[in-house]
Amino acid sequence: MSMAYEEYMKQMVKPMRAELVQAGFTEITTAEEVDNFMNTVKDETTLVVVNSVCGCAAGIARPAATQAVLNSANKPDHIVTVFAGQDKDATAKMREYFTGYEPSSPSMALLKGKEVIHFIPRHDIEGFPMEAVMENLLTAFEEMK
Repeated sequence: MSMAYEEYMKQMVKPMRAELVQAGFTEITTAEEVDNFMNTVKDETTLVVVNSVCGCAAGIARPAATQAVLNSANKPDHIVTVFAGQDKDATAKMREYFTGYEPSSPSMALLKGKEVIHFIPRHDIEGFPMEAVMENLLTAFEEMK
């Protein structure tokens, strides 16, 4: 890839990254950061949003994740994000923890320790109202404790 293309993509995705970070998500950008994070979680709960540049990430997944976190009294202990197509090594490493689930972006995984206890793949995001995806998360948050 050309340097101009890579710089263009970095600039283009800044607001897509910022949307989750401003809502309190920690962005994980390298495989090493994924492993370091996952080695600290013990039995705590984590919501992982696999971010993407697609329209269903912009109009459904990111708003659903941020609203679920902002509107739940029963939030996960950690909220993190990796960016598919941008931070490829981090995304691939995080997906290694999603045993039994096909790679999907956008997607969301709720983990207890290192085990996925709830997963929302792209086919349960794309074409659904944002509120339905948010309710899916809120229900999972209630069931996780």
